[in-house]
Amino acid sequence: MGRVRVLLLDAAPGRLLDRELERLLGHGLAVTLNLRRVADKAGARATWAGRVDFTDFDAFDESALIAETVRDGLGYQAVKSRAGVPLRAVFLAAATDHALADRLRVVGRAGAGTDHVELAAAARHGVAVTHTPGSNANAVAEFTLAQLLALIRHLPMHNEAAHQGRWSAPVAPAVELSELSLGIIGLGRIGLALAERAAALGMGVQGLSRRPAETPVPQAKSLTALLATSDVVSLHVPLTPQTRGLIGRTELALMRPGSILLNTARGGIVDEQALADALSDPAHPLAATAVDTFEHEHSTFASPLFGLPNALLTPHVAGMTRGAMATAAIRCADHIAALLAGRPGGVPVVTV
Repeated sequence: MGRVRVLLLDAAPGRLLDRELERLLGHGLAVTLNLRRVADKAGARATWAGRVDFTDFDAFDESALIAETVRDGLGYQAVKSRAGVPLRAVFLAAATDHALADRLRVVGRAGAGTDHVELAAAARHGVAVTHTPGSNANAVAEFTLAQLLALIRHLPMHNEAAHQGRWSAPVAPAVELSELSLGIIGLGRIGLALAERAAALGMGVQGLSRRPAETPVPQAKSLTALLATSDVVSLHVPLTPQTRGLIGRTELALMRPGSILLNTARGGIVDEQALADALSDPAHPLAATAVDTFEHEHSTFASPLFGLPNALLTPHVAGMTRGAMATAAIRCADHIAALLAGRPGGVPVVTV
């Protein structure tokens, strides 16, 4: 019997690729590397030829993904993603077809979210879905503070003016972090890491958790109360049917005058059109936003926030630090290997 086949839809970048492949091979897995998002394809081929197999396709194209999965009737027992390649019911049905030599058993995500996987379909087909919660907590917390500092100190505006040769003195003095109160929606690993850092910088912090538990962060009584009493609101909840559209027109209208909304969680949590309309209205209490995650990303990237001067937009990079990505890649490799070997103990598995 041959080794268990694993498909890397999008490998870790740069030198982290070598560490990820060594880890997977060390578990005795047969790896196929998708080269589409590898910067140095020739180098990867030269380094890993004979040890891994190669393919090259757009994993965000579902038809191409399915074609690779069922090619030659082989299949894969596990697929790993990093950038959230959508794995929907049609793919999951094709990847678990009984005619394949290797039917899909495990989906691994080198990251915290699993909203890219249709979990109900995965459960129907007996596919375990694992991820690496907490691997990027410090990275996202730091990035969130960077977003906030950039906004309150007007860094994008000053940078643009300076590049154009203009000396843009502030019209009014900026506020310091210690003058602002922070409301954190979601007190998981990232939310708590942000709370710790914000408090150390002198901010007043309160939070709201889906699952009330012992926490050093004071809890707001409700979402309405948090929105009405925070100068800055930061989102750190997963995208679920319960959190989709959590922040819409009604919620935005409840925010303090001059307030700021930060979103490094998931795009679908915020109604982007409502957010754009609020930022375009000088009379609206919301003054600015920083958004790192969008309803439509990658090849379908589009947003009504485009062009708004009070919207700081970044392409889902909050968790992309060297340390966070290395941790996520190695943990994901270990989780996949453990589940394939029938050792689920201690491995986070997401259910519907």
